Amino acid sequence: MSDSTPQAASVPSVPRHVAIIMDGNNRWAKKRGLRSSSGHRAGVEAIRPVLRVCRDSGVEVVTVFAFSSENWQRPSMEVRALMRLFSHYLDSEVQQLHKDGVRVRFMGQREQLSAALQERMARSEALTRNNTNTQLVIAVDYGGQWDIVHAARQLAAQVQRGELTAEQIDIPRFSEALSLSDLPNPDLCIRTAGEQRISNFMLWQLAYSELYFSPCLWPDFGEAEMTAALQAYAQRDRRFGSRRDAGQPEK
Repeated sequence: MSDSTPQAASVPSVPRHVAIIMDGNNRWAKKRGLRSSSGHRAGVEAIRPVLRVCRDSGVEVVTVFAFSSENWQRPSMEVRALMRLFSHYLDSEVQQLHKDGVRVRFMGQREQLSAALQERMARSEALTRNNTNTQLVIAVDYGGQWDIVHAARQLAAQVQRGELTAEQIDIPRFSEALSLSDLPNPDLCIRTAGEQRISNFMLWQLAYSELYFSPCLWPDFGEAEMTAALQAYAQRDRRFGSRRDAGQPEK
């Protein structure tokens, strides 16, 4: 990137946390006359180069939307294929991620997942727990509305037990009850395949995230596309709800 490239005001040019809605696997497969499972396999392969660019660029956290709460409504054959693919990804990739110093985490409900898959997830988290390079968070059976309701129930239970009063519930305390409360909120949210919506993904945490929509189908979203997204982010002027009058010096 040249020195003349505009930089985001008052914030680092590299996002600390990138969230990705990986859309377009089915359309990628359909365009090639393949089964949807082939598109999902290609989508899994696309994670590797994207994560590599993020790691090399200094991104601290990458969160990918792998399986939403609503995805259970898809055809049962597709759901089973997705679960097998997820298990295969953990078996084939986690050891390399561990060698690369990547910490693997999961967010979402786990109760509907098979016991074997839950065990793989727990092993992956335990193996990589002490790694200090980029963190890879995989959202599985996750929905932003569920996240908010789950947080509200936790706080309501604390009030019921007398550990907290309703008046003590403010934005910071509510945020602490949400998924990934120990991590910075996403600075950048990327969605592929041309759709321009966030589809119930991290609704609270994305309040002031920069949004980047790519027409590229997820399996085709590689190093060049990820680099372009990071460059676009570097040119954003993030104000977090405030404004800077023309001619007012940056602080």
